[in-house]
Amino acid sequence: MQPEPESGFAQRRQRFAEEVRSERPDLALLCLLVSAEADGSLDQAEIDAAEIELDRLAGLLPFRPPAGARGWAVAVSELLGARYGFRGSPGDYQRLGSSLLHKVLRRRRGLPILLSVVWIEVARRAGAPVYGVALPGHFVVGFGPPEDQILVDPFDGGRLLTDQDTDLLVAGATGAPLDPSMLAPADPLEIVLRILNNVRAWAAARPERTDVQLWAVELSLLLPAHPARLRYERAQLLVQRGDFLGGAAEMDAYADVVAAIEPSSAETIRRRARAARARLN
Repeated sequence: MQPEPESGFAQRRQRFAEEVRSERPDLALLCLLVSAEADGSLDQAEIDAAEIELDRLAGLLPFRPPAGARGWAVAVSELLGARYGFRGSPGDYQRLGSSLLHKVLRRRRGLPILLSVVWIEVARRAGAPVYGVALPGHFVVGFGPPEDQILVDPFDGGRLLTDQDTDLLVAGATGAPLDPSMLAPADPLEIVLRILNNVRAWAAARPERTDVQLWAVELSLLLPAHPARLRYERAQLLVQRGDFLGGAAEMDAYADVVAAIEPSSAETIRRRARAARARLN
């Protein structure tokens, strides 16, 4: 594969940066721009094709199904889970493609959060009251208001969850009971950050894929709200990839941020920056 032109890379990053700061960030578009980071050959025509596929699926849903939130949950899950076979399996956690929306739409397989994005985007286009729910360790989809909330698990083909099912999911992930705050709708940028965290975790387990970890960190840093420590992670990745001066400069900048709170940590980071510069000698 030929390297992507620098102009295309810069334009894509600029588009992502603008979208995350828009008044109403487009979740599907942001996920597709994440896909384009992983697959430099993904052009605008393919991004448009993915959006068209979401529109097509939405057009197959009934107009205002009966039974309110439950009716929507059943209709979307029957379409996507039963009819089209969108679901997940343990092996999907080993594939980077399971975190990329364009591949999930093709394979109809993915991580819970990407399958949830498909549910959300198809249902939203059809007019359903739908949103993501970021349970600890497992992402699901909610329909309807909090007092009449229906949860479905796209990873399990859109199975409707009982209160006991939800309690078990949370207890299995945390060992603690469900807190009602866990059922709050997740906004699009929270969803995108969680997707990027999954990409970073996938790459961190594969030392040869620092390229993937780096772009996931850099996209995360473009989000208006992100963990400050990501700056240090980026610095470490730059050093690992041979950019000793760039990594050292990033470490010094991060040390300045933490110095007022943790002076000893700041000094440790500065020592690592000096060590990175010394590798040039």
